[in-house]
Amino acid sequence: MGHRALVAYRRPDRLYDLRYSHWGGEDVSIGDRISAETSLASGAVDADLLADSVARDHILTDFLDPCIHELLYLVAPGTDYDVAAYRVCWLEWGDGRDDGRGAIVAVDSDDADRRVRTWFRATKTTLADLVEMGALSRRAAQAYLESRVCEDEDGTVYTYAGAEADLPDAEYTPTPDRWLEDDWWRDVTDDWETTETDDDWKPDDDQAGGPP
Repeated sequence: MGHRALVAYRRPDRLYDLRYSHWGGEDVSIGDRISAETSLASGAVDADLLADSVARDHILTDFLDPCIHELLYLVAPGTDYDVAAYRVCWLEWGDGRDDGRGAIVAVDSDDADRRVRTWFRATKTTLADLVEMGALSRRAAQAYLESRVCEDEDGTVYTYAGAEADLPDAEYTPTPDRWLEDDWWRDVTDDWETTETDDDWKPDDDQAGGPP
C-alpha cells in the first residue's frame, strides 16, 4: 500500500517539477535526505516526473489528491536544498461524496508531524461518531473540522480538482482556499534562500537548477 508523498521541486522559472515517493508519507524524514548531492533522497523519490512546469497554485488543486497523498514536500534547490513538509489531511469520511476536500498543515519535524496526525485523527473520529449518533449533520461536522484545521493548526484548505465532477450541488459553502494568498506564500518562503517576489524575478536572476 505504501505511504505516498508528492515532492515538488522549484525550477529557476518558478514553476515546479513533480515527483512521487511511495514511502515518503510515512514521516517527514525524507526531507532531511533531500540535498544537492542526493536530490532524490537516495532513491526514495522516483526519478520519473509526474508532471513538469506546474504553477504553484495548481499543485494542490490539480495534483495533491487528499485521498491518496499523505505528505507534500516543497523543495527549493540552491546551495542548501530547503525542504518544507506539509501533512495532508483528508476532510471527508469515505462515504463516496465530496472526496476532493483536503488541507495541508506545515510540519517541521517528526514530532510535529506525529502530533498533527494524532490530533487530526482524534478530532475527525469524534466528529464521525457525532454524525453517526445524529447529534451533528455531516456538513456541520465538515465545516467544523475545516475551521479547526485552519484556526488550530494554521492549515490550508483546498479542493482537489480531480474530484470536482463528484461534488454535488449543495447548500454547504466550504472554507475558501488560501493557497493563492500573497501573505500566506510569503510566510511559507520566509526561510528560502531567495527573497525576490515572482513579479521581480527574471530568468538571469536565479540560475539554481532542479534535481537531475
